[in-house]
Amino acid sequence: MTKPSAPKRYLPTSPFKAPVTLPPQQFAVGDQVTHDVHGLGRVVGVEDGIAALVDFGSTQQRILSPFAKMSKL
Repeated sequence: MTKPSAPKRYLPTSPFKAPVTLPPQQFAVGDQVTHDVHGLGRVVGVEDGIAALVDFGSTQQRILSPFAKMSKL
């Protein structure tokens, strides 16, 4: 089964609730974060709404928005 290319529209008259969209997560320089793949790290640079540069100790990675695998501690 394939995924539809366009998101579904929700009409105001629909008996079903529209899905809740969370605001994108914002990171600041110095925030301590955890990443599903890379582990614990600290934000060392931020490109507003585009990416965050994170130092994971052994490596620095540029993590792109929407930061699905990264969360602030």
